[in-house]
Parts: sequence; C-alpha cells; structure tokens
Amino acid sequence: MIVIEPYTGMPVTGQRVEIVERKGTGHPDYLCDSMMEAVSIALSREYLREFGAVLHHNIDKGLLAAGRTEKRFGGGKVLKPMELFIGDRATFTAGAKKIPVPDIAVDAAKDWLKKNMRFVDPEKHVHYHVVLAPGSEELTDIFSRSGKTRGANDTSAAVGYYPFSPTETAVLELERYLNSKQFKRKYPETGEDVKVMGLRMNHNLDLTVAMPLLCRSVRSEKDYFERKDAVLRDMQRFSGRSGGFKSITLHYNTLDEKGRGLGGVYLSLLGTSAEDADSGQVGRGNRVNGLISMNRPMGTEAAAGKNPVSHVGKIYNVLAHKIAKELYETIEGVREVYVLLLSRIGTPIDQPQVATAQVLLERGMRLSAIQQKAEDVFEREFSRISAFCRELSRGKYPIC
Repeated sequence: MIVIEPYTGMPVTGQRVEIVERKGTGHPDYLCDSMMEAVSIALSREYLREFGAVLHHNIDKGLLAAGRTEKRFGGGKVLKPMELFIGDRATFTAGAKKIPVPDIAVDAAKDWLKKNMRFVDPEKHVHYHVVLAPGSEELTDIFSRSGKTRGANDTSAAVGYYPFSPTETAVLELERYLNSKQFKRKYPETGEDVKVMGLRMNHNLDLTVAMPLLCRSVRSEKDYFERKDAVLRDMQRFSGRSGGFKSITLHYNTLDEKGRGLGGVYLSLLGTSAEDADSGQVGRGNRVNGLISMNRPMGTEAAAGKNPVSHVGKIYNVLAHKIAKELYETIEGVREVYVLLLSRIGTPIDQPQVATAQVLLERGMRLSAIQQKAEDVFEREFSRISAFCRELSRGKYPIC
C-alpha cells in the first residue's frame, strides 16, 4: 500500500532549536559500524562467488572494547590492545562447501583499519574475537524459498527524509573536511576521532568539535595549544563558508585546560579514543545518512552489518532516504519530505505493508498535483529492489 499525505509539522528550518551530531571516522562507534559493514560486504562477495547468491548472515552485533595506552608529549606506547568482537550470525556451510567465515571476517576488519586509520596497526593494536554462529532454521530457510525477491526476515519500520537542513549540511561537511586527505596533509598531527555537535538557535549556529592531536607530533603543553589554535582557525575559515546563518561560533576540545599538563589536553597515540578511553558498539553511531539529527524522526535499527538481501532493518533504512531524495529532486514544489516504510516478516521485500510519503509542499501547491508522480517513484524503486540489494551488497551506499 502506498500512501501520500501532507506533512503537517513545522519544517526543521522553521524550528527555533535544531541539534545535529556527526561521529567521524575514528570514533569508536563509527569504527564498529564500518568494520561490521566491511565484514558483511566481504561475506556477500564470497557467497556470490561460491554460490551465486548472498546467503544468510547478520554481522550487526559488534563491540570494540577500548584498550590501554601510556601517553606522553612526543610519543607513548600501547599497553593493552583494543578488542573487537564480531557477532552474530553467518552461513558457514552450503551443500558440501565450507566457507572460512572467521578468516573472512577478521581480514575484512583489518583491511578497513589499514585503509582508514593511519596509526592503528591491525596486527598489533587490535585483538579479534569472532563470535559468529549459524542462524536459526526458519530464518536461514528464507534463502531457500522460491521467488524473485527474498522474504523480509523481520517486521521492521524505517524512516528517511530529504533535503538536509543547512545545520545538517554544515555538521556533515565539517567532519568530512577534518578527516579529508587534504586536511590531514596540512595537519598530520590531528587524529581521525572527530565528533561534531551542531546547535542552531534561530539563525545562529554553534559548533562543538572534539578531535585529538597525536602524541608523536606534540612536544609540550605549549606546543599543543599553539597547534590547537592553528587548527581552530582553519576550522573557523572552513565553517564560515556555510550559508544560511547570521553567525557561526566554533568550540574545539573544550575539556582542555592550560597548566594541567597531560591531564588538560586531548592527546591520542593512535588517533582514536578507543585506544584507552571509549568503547564502541554497532548502532550507537550515525544513522544511514551519516547524521544523528535530533529534530528528525529516527529508526532504532542498527543497519551496519545486516545482510543486504532480506534484512529490512538495513534495506528499508537506506531505501527510505533514497526514495525521499528522489521525491524531492524529481517532483517540483516539494519543500521537505519524509518516507516511512514498514515490512512484515516473511513477505517479499518488494511488498511493504505500507510505504508512506509525508510531503511538505511549497505554498500554493496541492497534494493532488503531485500524488501520481510520488506513487510512481515508489513503484519504480520497489520494482528494482533486487538491483538495489545487489548494490547494497557491494557497499555502494554508505551506512554511517
């Protein structure tokens, strides 16, 4: 069932207060999400290579337990490695063939770390615990049933929206800039564990950023604060380009306090607080559009690591945002749109219980003028859901 209805709430940009968060590349939650998703992609690739189809797996119960380090100005050492627990379910055998699931999982996590964390040695700084097991007969049987598309393996709801507000755009772009190759070349002393919190009050934006400096690059407390000031000025220049605000205020590493030595500065040995301060868990990070937006509706599913062909907790979450973007960009007069999708366990994923668009229209536009076009977008997206799932299995759509 497709339902197109008017959105009766106030647009995000019209609300007095807006709060938006983004956890960046080296944040422990982002690490967990990304590595579990990397495992799912690697397993999907192996299943397709061996059997021509993605088999049952859900790698969405990951935990990164913080390690322990000794830090000093100019260096330090790892005292206890981080520990990565890779869970939940996977297919280990199909017919007479065995799949080396633990090896694939660990290799995928290590590969992601090599590509994204400059100073984390995947061999030395992380211990791996694979706690995957075969799935239940009923859920794995979904993959043996006939039909053009898989049955949903859960009754689950998802929500997506578009477009981003200026606040959401500013928060997302700032984190991406701080973790860009360009920025890291300019400031190699900065770590990847970036967190940006944006608060808009009316037309004024307040940004709070946490990002460590690396022990190896900082010679003293004085050196730390000099480098911090330079980085802050660069952030201010970049954020000043964001449009739609009367003023932008930026705060950086606000727990710092001069005169307290190592206790008053945010230093990191490896670039992530998971080295000694903070653990990570799948589902606690960004939503699939890369943001945690408090003024928007949010689902509770952890999309990272879920299988891309039957688990609607992943498929519908990504698809809801994709459809919302399509509605906004292809239908004239749409100001803001929210998409809600609901599955029923066992029902083919191209047949949701309900697919709803809540549409905020420009003044003077009527819902009847866009109704059929909106329904066509839903029909088109669900008609190609098998292709969409294949794209998901290859990692085409970021999920954090």
